Amino acid sequence: MGAIFNRRVRPAGRAVLAIFAAAAIVWPLLSDPVSARGPDNISDVAEAVIDAVVNVSTKQSVDISSGAMPQLPPGSPFEEFFEEFFKNRRGPGGQGGQNGHPQMPRRVSSLGSGFIIDASGLVVTNNHVISEADEVSVILNDGTTLKAEVLGRDTKTDLALLRVKSDKPLKAVKWGDSDKLRLGEWVIAIGNPFNMGGTVTAGIVSARNRDINSGPYDNYIQTDAAINRGNSGGPLFNLNGEVIGVNTAIISPTGGSIGIGFAVPSKSALAVIDQLREYKEVRRGWLGVRIQQVDDQIADSLNIKPARGALIAGIDDKGPAKPAGIEPGDVVVKFDGKDIKEMRDLPKIVAETPVGKDVEVVIIRKGVEEKKTVKLGRLDDAPKQVSLTPKKDTPEEKPVVKKALGLDLANLTDELRKKHKIKDKVKGVLIAGVEANSPAAEKGLRTGMVIAEVQQQPVTNATEMQALIDKAKKDGRKAVVLLVVSPEGDPSFVALSLQ
Repeated sequence: MGAIFNRRVRPAGRAVLAIFAAAAIVWPLLSDPVSARGPDNISDVAEAVIDAVVNVSTKQSVDISSGAMPQLPPGSPFEEFFEEFFKNRRGPGGQGGQNGHPQMPRRVSSLGSGFIIDASGLVVTNNHVISEADEVSVILNDGTTLKAEVLGRDTKTDLALLRVKSDKPLKAVKWGDSDKLRLGEWVIAIGNPFNMGGTVTAGIVSARNRDINSGPYDNYIQTDAAINRGNSGGPLFNLNGEVIGVNTAIISPTGGSIGIGFAVPSKSALAVIDQLREYKEVRRGWLGVRIQQVDDQIADSLNIKPARGALIAGIDDKGPAKPAGIEPGDVVVKFDGKDIKEMRDLPKIVAETPVGKDVEVVIIRKGVEEKKTVKLGRLDDAPKQVSLTPKKDTPEEKPVVKKALGLDLANLTDELRKKHKIKDKVKGVLIAGVEANSPAAEKGLRTGMVIAEVQQQPVTNATEMQALIDKAKKDGRKAVVLLVVSPEGDPSFVALSLQ
């Protein structure tokens, strides 16, 4: 969306499009005039709030003399402009400019939307609308142009906070509670995409808590209210005129609305905006764990019924979880009084919890529920370079002492450790070979990985591992849970069927 933005939710693309088009779009009943028209007070809401919806205009200077298209983040409002520009302007031999002549730096502009949340001049928009801009301006519904200062931005939720100064009072809107939204409830999307005044569309809430794989904290509101070009950063209102979402993304093969739009819920957005307002950055809570989904096989093996929670696959030695007594193999089912129904609930709740707070964490360890208290740390957003690429299978290692679950297992010797570049801290049984087309191969197990635990029991040699597998079979287990560690030391739990 943005000025030229129609975020197609890359890389989900057409696969997601097909799913939603088949199952998630709820169309108004065209045979019913009242349903087709919508609630009578849509006009009243639009008139009351439209002056608070603004156009966000951005400008950027770009050196195009090299003829190479600038590297832009997905969804940037400049993205489609440059795609079209370089397609039409590239000269013979791939050189920039007409007839291959180099071009001078060019000034480009783009447009998005936003809304005023405080009469003092605070404006909310999407980060991707302003992320590449040299200059940002806010244009009011009456055409007044105000220079904007970027107070702060957050790439993970794609939100940004601007400040403008005005000689006259500004119209502001109030936040609503997105948690109270119901499926099928009417909502109103308003944008100011082309500096021609506000545009209003209406629809219903098609789904809540949508994960579109755009980031770690996805919980979007899905709506069939039309969200078109330039509407990024605009507000999504309920029928009380309260902002319950920030329009952010659409799924579309053409750039226009096909009834699948997404908005950041107001509850998530307000927490981010408050921090940008106070600190000019977002300070998220940090637990210091690596987690994975609890599937049915893992739940059965760990005696967790029903399957739920987030499985702790690894612990950061310097993180808050370790001194609190949380261990790999624990399953977090409640954090700070909130239920963890699935893995992706935990990062969102942890991130929203204040840094430094003492938090009660409920875990299940070996089938028994326990409580731990964690003093939450602060998340460091600096990227960490970690290799997660599994090694390809290599010829069978010698000596192989056991064969189980489609795996060739060897005691971990210094020679094998050196050959597979396994770190000294990694302990356990070496996977020396993987049977083709076996469940182990399908789960991604590869030669060079190390099995550190079986059913949450440490193993140091293949004989111990075989004994634990035999015991699980004798106990009637349908699957066995392995803690598998990569040569680099990255752990994960894998459930393998015993049947």
